[in-house]
Formats: sequence, C-alpha cells, structure tokens
Amino acid sequence: MSQTLAVRQATRRHYLMCRPTYFDVTYAINPWMDPGKPVDTGLAIAQWEGLRRLYQDHGHTVDLIEPVEGLPDMVFAANGATVVDDRVLVARFRHPQRAAEAPAYREWFTAGGYREVHLATNVNEAEGDYMVVGATILAGTGFRTDPRAHAELQAALGRPVVTLTLTDPRFYHLDTALAVLSDTEVMYYPGAFCPDSLATLRALFPDAVVVEEADAVAFGLNAVSDGLHVFLPDTATGLAGQLRERGFEPVGVDLSELLKAGGSVKCCTLEIRHQAQA
Repeated sequence: MSQTLAVRQATRRHYLMCRPTYFDVTYAINPWMDPGKPVDTGLAIAQWEGLRRLYQDHGHTVDLIEPVEGLPDMVFAANGATVVDDRVLVARFRHPQRAAEAPAYREWFTAGGYREVHLATNVNEAEGDYMVVGATILAGTGFRTDPRAHAELQAALGRPVVTLTLTDPRFYHLDTALAVLSDTEVMYYPGAFCPDSLATLRALFPDAVVVEEADAVAFGLNAVSDGLHVFLPDTATGLAGQLRERGFEPVGVDLSELLKAGGSVKCCTLEIRHQAQA
C-alpha cells in the first residue's frame, strides 16, 4: 500500500464555474428535481463558495462565468462545453429550459481568445456525458446526449471516443455514474450501464473502483480528482473509504442544496485542459 500511496500526485487544474445566483428548481428534467420542494438559494451559494475555496486552497485555478438570470441550472458549468488542448466544443442542450446556456459559454470562450470554438450540431451536454481519461474520451448516451454527437466530438477535439450507454434514469448523465481518477483510472457504478457498456468498462479498466449503489445515489460519482485529492459529496462515506485504500485523499463537500436539481461537485466544475507546451 505504501508504494501505491507514493505514486499519487496532484496536478494543478484549471476550472470554470458559475455562481448559483439564480439557482432554483422551477421545472423537472431529471428524476431528482421536484419544483414543489423549497430551495434555499442563499445556502446553495454558500455551499458552492465552499467548493470554489476548496479548489483554490488546493492550488487550482478557478475562473468564473457570469450567471444569467432565468437560467437556474447554469451553475452546472460542466454541461456548458468540453475543452481538450484548448479546443472547445460547446454544448447543445436537449431540453429547451437550458438551451440559452450554450450561447453564454460560447461567448465566454470566444472572448477568452480560444481560437477553436466548435458549435455542436447534435445534442450533447458536454462534460455531463463526456469524460476525458488520458488520451481517450468516454462518451455517454441514453438520456441526454445523442449518440451521433460522439463522432462530432471526436472530429472537433481530436481524441478517440468510446461510447457508453446509460440505462437507469437516476443516472441521466455519465458524470453521475462514472468519475475519472487519473489518466488511467476511473470509478463507476455498474448498475447504471447496459451490459455491453459494462463489458467495455471492465475490459478497459479492470482495476477500476467499483462503487456500491448507496454511494452512487448519494452522487458520490459526481466527483472531481486532481490525481491525488478527490472532491466528492461528504455523504458518500463508503466510497471515501475505497478511495483511501487506493491511496487517494477524499475531500468531502456538502452541496446538498444543489443536489435538489440533480447536481453536485462535478456538475459544478468544467475543466479547461490546455495544450501541453513543447
């Protein structure tokens, strides 16, 4: 175990986040959303600020995109775009309630000087369904992202894509059922995937962290890893123990208010992956 611990190393990351200034649950587009339940926007902001500070305290860069009134889910920045080697593929949302978020993310990246900003023609919900693992992108489908978008993703970002099909509506995005731990490691909940996709995961990642249902429904897989620290909901205690056994350092986060809209740590975090300098 000491050898495993020794190889874990955090690398500085660049994240884009959106303050939940206008967060609310006024419609239901996933099984977790209930407009009848009260939402404390002030508490959501405070919990979100805690996550942002954690990233900064661990040495990561956090940029902010301005929230837009009338877009209560814009806090879930992971859905806005996918960025690899400074190449950007902007999302195209399935539900009309979120469609106006895409132009806001397009404008942010264009204003930031990103020269390759691709606009999607097929429905894709960005890092909600696209997970970068080393040189490969795992791409989810089944509930949100159109499977035809996967070829578009590969063409725009220049990375091979592996399709994974989700079958349990509770795990409507790939980032609720699978998380990337390093360039070669993932963790996932088997019950979220169709048999063929589960076989693919087992073949690609035979040493993956396999997560129990209780931690999966606690959104434990909606997590962010910097290679050593894994930021995840503090209620996923069993998963935290599994991660410690692998030499990772779990960092518990309380985003219970945002969970009312079906999102947690990863949903709030869009990673900007820069091109490596020669």
